[in-house]
Amino acid sequence: MPLGTLDRDPPPFFRQGPSALSKLAVCSALALLLMVADARFKVMQPLRVVLATVLYPAQWLALRPVLAYQEVSQYFSSLSSIKAAQDEVIKKHILQSQRANQVEQLSLENERLRKLLGLRERVHAKALAAQVIYDAADPYSRKVVIDKGMTDKVGLGSPVLDESGVLGQVTRVYPLVSEVTLITDRDQAIPVLNTRTGARGVAYGDASLHADAMELRFMAANADVAAGDLLTTSGVDGVYPPGLPVARVEKVERRVDAVFARIYCVPLSLVSGTGHVMVLEPMLSQVSPRPEPIAPTITSRKGGSK
Repeated sequence: MPLGTLDRDPPPFFRQGPSALSKLAVCSALALLLMVADARFKVMQPLRVVLATVLYPAQWLALRPVLAYQEVSQYFSSLSSIKAAQDEVIKKHILQSQRANQVEQLSLENERLRKLLGLRERVHAKALAAQVIYDAADPYSRKVVIDKGMTDKVGLGSPVLDESGVLGQVTRVYPLVSEVTLITDRDQAIPVLNTRTGARGVAYGDASLHADAMELRFMAANADVAAGDLLTTSGVDGVYPPGLPVARVEKVERRVDAVFARIYCVPLSLVSGTGHVMVLEPMLSQVSPRPEPIAPTITSRKGGSK
């Protein structure tokens, strides 16, 4: 078959339509026309309303997880901020109460120190706010457990206060909690100072009169102690800062055949119902260590006997 008789045109199946450049020009012109018509005559506004109405349920369902996550995150962040603000307010309140209760002791100390040694700057202890979790299970002791422990750098012997005065002392420390022995415990003793007379003494926990009571022991029968006297920490034990309110004298019994008087006291702190407390750093940790004694030098004598 001669080559000249063959059909060189492609079959109808492979025939091409308009070129790509023609399509681009037509689509661009159509798009430009629609934009101008929509900008001038708002021809696409009904279509937008219909599409927005149809797609609104899908949008609402798609936004539910996002809104729920935002609400949960906001709740927990606000809860943590409120807890931090509450702890800060409690700490400030207890510190202000502590400073206000030290006025009488500060007045007495300032009057004497100005005459003897001059005004000396007071040592301010570091404070940590804590909360009482529960009372100890031992019925024969007066102890409570607080929610601060080794992880919060609570040490043995740390004084514990509430908004009214000295509550007790840390006697056991665990990783997350600590055990506080109250000042009304029968084995607990605290050096005190009578703010009216300036006389020192030692107050012990005593349950003979009533559950939450203390006794000022080893005071002479003729000692100047009267009902209503305020007892504060003397600071001589190196544990409690001086001037913290401890108890108030309730009753004084003097007997002719007794050497010492029976002095019953009532603690100022809420030993039975306190909820928030302040843990102080012991005074011994703030005092510089005692210097080592200097060994005497031995000089050798010259010209000794042979």
